[in-house]
Amino acid sequence: MSGSVIVVTSGKGGVGKTTATASIGAALATMGPSVALIDADIGLRNLDLVLGLEGRIFHNLVDVVDGVVDAHKALIRHKDIKNLSLLPAAQSRDKTAVTPEKMRAVADELKSTFDFVIIDCPAGIEQGFKNAVAGAEKAIVVTTPEMSAVRDADRIIGMLEHEGIAEPWLIINRIRFDMVKKHDMLDVNDVLEHLKIELLGVIPDDEAIIVATNKGVPVVMDEKSKAGRAFRDVAARIMGEDVPMAAAAEEEDWFTRIIRWFARARG
Repeated sequence: MSGSVIVVTSGKGGVGKTTATASIGAALATMGPSVALIDADIGLRNLDLVLGLEGRIFHNLVDVVDGVVDAHKALIRHKDIKNLSLLPAAQSRDKTAVTPEKMRAVADELKSTFDFVIIDCPAGIEQGFKNAVAGAEKAIVVTTPEMSAVRDADRIIGMLEHEGIAEPWLIINRIRFDMVKKHDMLDVNDVLEHLKIELLGVIPDDEAIIVATNKGVPVVMDEKSKAGRAFRDVAARIMGEDVPMAAAAEEEDWFTRIIRWFARARG
C-alpha cells in the first residue's frame, strides 16, 4: 500500500507552519511510521534548520524535478530519528523551477516507500501553494488565534477545496490561555466558528520552541515542553488514536489557578 501525502499550509507567514511540519513529522516517526518531509518553499528553505540538517544538504527538490537525481537518493536521513527523512528545497532558485505536475510525481515516488509524506507549503496563494498541494490527499491548515491569520486561513480552506482537497484539518498554534481569559485573544471556539473545519490540535505558546529551533532539535523531543506534548497528541490523532483535545487547555487552567492561589497567599 502507498503512504499518505499531507500538505501543511497557512494563509499567512509567521504562524509556525514550518515548525508544525517538523514537529508532526518527527512525532509520527518516533511512533513507528516512516516519514518523508518535503520543503516546497523554493528560495526560502527553513525546514532543514528546524531539523538540524542544514549542514548535510547535497541535493534538493529542484535537482529531483530536473532529473539530476531521484527523490530517494536526494533524501537526508535524520541522524537521531531513524524513520525521518527530508527532501530540502533549493535556496538559489525560485518557485517557477517546480510545476504542480512535477511535485505530484515526486510525492508519488516517495509515498511508494514511506508511510507519510508531509509537504511544507510556502505561505500565500501563488505558484508555491499550487505546487505544494498538487500531490496531496489531505491538508493541515495552521493558524494563530488572531483575526488576520484566521481570515487568511479561511481563504486557504476555500482554495484547498478548489484544488480537490476537502475537509482539511486545523491546528491552532501559539495560543495563550491567559490572554484568552482576559478576552485579549480569540479562543478555540471563536476560531472554529469562523473556519468550520475539524480541529486536529491546539498548541500552546511555548518558549521551548524557540530553544528547540535554535538547537535544530524538533520540540517533540523535549518531554517537558507543553508544545511538544501537544504536537505528539496531533501525531497520535493522525494515526487514529482518540486523544482528548482539551488536555493542554486543562493543564494550563490548572497552572493558572495555582499561580493565582500563590499570588493571593502572598498578598
